[in-house]
Order: sequence, then C-alpha cells, then structure tokens
Amino acid sequence: MKRSLFSIAGIVAIATTISKFFGLLRATIIAAVFGVGVVADAYNYAYIIPGFLLVILGGINGPLHSALVSVLAKRERADIAPLVETITTIVGTILIVVTVGLMLGAGLVIDIIAPGLQPQMREITILQLQIMAPIALLSGLIGIGFGTLNVAQHYWLPSVSPMFSSLAVILGLGWFALQLGNKINSPEYWRLGAWILALGTLAGAVWQWLMQLIVQWRQGMGTLRISFNWNLPGVKEALALMLPATISTGMTQINIYIDLFFASYIPHAAAGLNYGGLIAQTPKGIITSAILIPYMSLFSQLGAKEKWVDLKQKIRQSLILTALTMLPLGTLLSALALPITRIVYERQAFNEEASQLVASILVAYGLGAFTSVGVGVLVRVFYALEDGKTPLKISLVNILLNMILDYFLVNRFGAPGLVLASMGVNFTAMLMMLWCLHRRLNGLALREWGLSILALAGASGLAGFTAWGFVKVWEGFLSSQGLGWQLLEVSIAGCIGLGIFAMLTSLLKLPEVDLLVRRLQRKS
Repeated sequence: MKRSLFSIAGIVAIATTISKFFGLLRATIIAAVFGVGVVADAYNYAYIIPGFLLVILGGINGPLHSALVSVLAKRERADIAPLVETITTIVGTILIVVTVGLMLGAGLVIDIIAPGLQPQMREITILQLQIMAPIALLSGLIGIGFGTLNVAQHYWLPSVSPMFSSLAVILGLGWFALQLGNKINSPEYWRLGAWILALGTLAGAVWQWLMQLIVQWRQGMGTLRISFNWNLPGVKEALALMLPATISTGMTQINIYIDLFFASYIPHAAAGLNYGGLIAQTPKGIITSAILIPYMSLFSQLGAKEKWVDLKQKIRQSLILTALTMLPLGTLLSALALPITRIVYERQAFNEEASQLVASILVAYGLGAFTSVGVGVLVRVFYALEDGKTPLKISLVNILLNMILDYFLVNRFGAPGLVLASMGVNFTAMLMMLWCLHRRLNGLALREWGLSILALAGASGLAGFTAWGFVKVWEGFLSSQGLGWQLLEVSIAGCIGLGIFAMLTSLLKLPEVDLLVRRLQRKS
C-alpha cells in the first residue's frame, strides 16, 4: 500500500532528525578533542573530495538517487535487480579508478585545493585524504542504495543511515580520548589523531553502505553480481539522466571548494566553516529532505504540459513552505549564533575565541538558509521537466560569480565573507531559475509569490531581532555561563521569536500556513 506524501515526509523528517543529531554530536566531539587546530583544519581539507562525492553521488537528494527513482519506478519488480546490478557495476568501475587516482595523487590534489597550507598541516592532510579515498567508491554505492530502497518504499533506512557514519567517528574518537586523556591534542599526537579521525570516517561510510545493502538484498533489489549488460532496458536511460544531474550538482559543490581555497589563507577558517555549517545544516537538512523527497516525486508526475497548471501550484506551495520553515529558523540561527555555538561546541579544546569565530560564520549561514533550500527545490522542477541543461548553465555562471564575491567579501569580512558570497550566489541562482521557469511554463505569478515571501522575510526579521534583544537583556541581568543557563537562554529566546513569527504569519492568511499547521497536527 502506497504511503501518502505527508506520511513519507514525516518518516523522512524523523529519520533525518536522528541522523542530523548524530552528525552534530560527531562535530561536537571533534571540536572538543581538536578545537580549531591543525588536525581539525587538515581534516576539513582532506575531506573536500570524499565529501564532495558523498554529497553529489551518495546524497539522499543526489543525482544517482534521482535518476534511479525515475527509471526504476517505471519497471516491474522482477526487472529491477538486473538493472541495479548493471548500473552498480558500471558506476563502481568508474569510481574504483577515481579512488586509486585519489590515493596516488593525494599530494597534487591538496596542493590544488589548498595551496596556502603549512608543511606540517599539508603532510597530515595528504595522509587523511589517502585513508579516506575509498569513500569515492562507497559514495556511488550508497547513492544507488538510496534510489533502490526508495523505489521499494523503504524511506526510513536511507534517511537514517548517515547516523552509522557519525557513530563510527564518535566511537573512534571516544577510544582515542580514553587512551590519551589530556595529551590528546599535543603536537606529538597530531598525526595519530588525524589517522584515527580519517579511518573512523571511512569505517562509517562502509557501515552506512552495508546497512543499506542488507535490506536491498532482502528485498530482491539486486546483489553485488558483476554485470556489464549495456543493452539492458533502462541502463542507458539511467546513465543519460545521471550525467547532466551529476555535473550540475558537482558545479554547485565546486563553489564550496572555491570558498575553501580562499579559506586556506585564513587561520582556522576551514574548521570554522565546517563547524558553523554543521549547525546550520541540521535544521536545513531535516526540512530539505521532508520537502524535497515527497515533492520530487510529485513534480515528476506533473511534468507533462497538460499538467503545468497543477505543477505551478505545487512549485508555489513548495517555495512558500520552504520560506515558512527556513526563514524563521535562519534568522533565529543568526540572532542566537553565539549562545548556540557555545552550547554545541565550547568545551575542552574549543575555547571562547573559537566560539566567536564559528558564531560569526553561523550568522552568515543563517541569513542564506532560505535561498539555499529554495535552489534545491527549483532544481528538481527542471529535472521533472527533463531539463538538466538549464541548471547546469546557471551553475557555471554562479561559479564565476562566487569567485568574484569571495575575492571581495573575504577581504572585508574574513571567513564569514565566504558564506555571504555563497548566499549571494544562491540568491542569484534562485532568481535565474524562477525567471527561466516563468518563460518555460508560460508564466508564473512571480509578483504574488515574491510579496508573500517578502512578508515572511519581514516577519522572520522581526522575530530574530526580538530574540537577539532578549539575549542582550538576559546577559545583562542573568548568567550566560554554564550549559544549563545557556540552554534556558536559547530556549526562551527561540520560543519568543517563533511566537512572534507565528503571530505575524497568521495575519497573512496564506493557504500554505494552514497546510503546514494541518501537517503538524496530523499523525504520520
């Protein structure tokens, strides 16, 4: 029996919440052990390529997942296993070559990505990249597993499986801390710490893949049998969808690496960007998955020209729902950046100075939260229209724009300037995509949509300003030291901000507000 879109969104949201919690816990432990020092900085550069591939290939909203869902959903259950096995063989073969290339050319890769690294950090970064290189292969296998399991209506495991990756790192660092105690961040143990951190990350990717594979086998959705049957129906179709989608997604991720290129010249910037990004990604990832997973299928069903009226309505609905969730959360993240950072990270090696750095970056991430998710929504509309070229062209333009903005903003704002540049890029991309869809779909109610989103942005801004003001008053009269006081401070400020946003939003009479309320009230 097929689940409703709301039920799917509920399952995905709960599973993603669990996964993101463990991801944030992993970051908290890394911060406590290594702070923003050499090991943490090196890890963030070493993880660029493996993480890049894990996002674009192994992501739950990645191109492999999207292509497989589109192709497999049209076929009988008995035909799926041979198709999955062939695609796995082809993709796996390509990624084995990539893995070997990363291991052998690690030094060259790091010199290109981060030319500003000091010799000792460079050596540690190369070591970590060599250890984590097999994640390139695993990312493809994980992405194929996502698509296959979703077709089989298994939404829980794909969404929660990143938890296993985080658990492996947590367990590895926990053992490391027990062995060394206070000596853990001493220079003589930097290399060992880097080795354990990288190995834990690799073990986590293996664990995540194996958990998916077991369920995939039990469902009869393909094994690890080697098959190069190019002529099998659906193979060429799947590969044709994967290629432009992968390139387009890759172009988006390249902007992150441009940021890190500039960050390599700023002390502790890479670690700061990672820590701030992980906090921002926690609510963003949950909401993105809950919106994109059900709407991705819905957009595909409405791609035919005769269904464009309904498609345009669903585009509006998905964007307004994104604004209803991401705008208030983003502004509250910005307003409460410092106390949130202190709650999550400030302990052991992560000191007050590190909190100030990460908080400044988190402010920028919060400001760009809505446009970041909005771009992801609109990209899926183009895929539903079988148009992978337009997002690719926009991505190419935005790479150049990001380089220009990075150059100017990093000189003005330092590390936060890199995030502000990304915000500018996402905002521009969103406008370009909306204009292209406006022309493609014979007109969108852009003025009406824009006014609604602008009103929500105003309500969010007032909510964030009120929360920020409360924090200033709180810190003037009460303690902001100690985890208990900090949690109470953020909780009250957040509730006040959300309350003001809810009150103001109710006055707008948006149909999406009623839809969101009904969804929150219903049981999944």
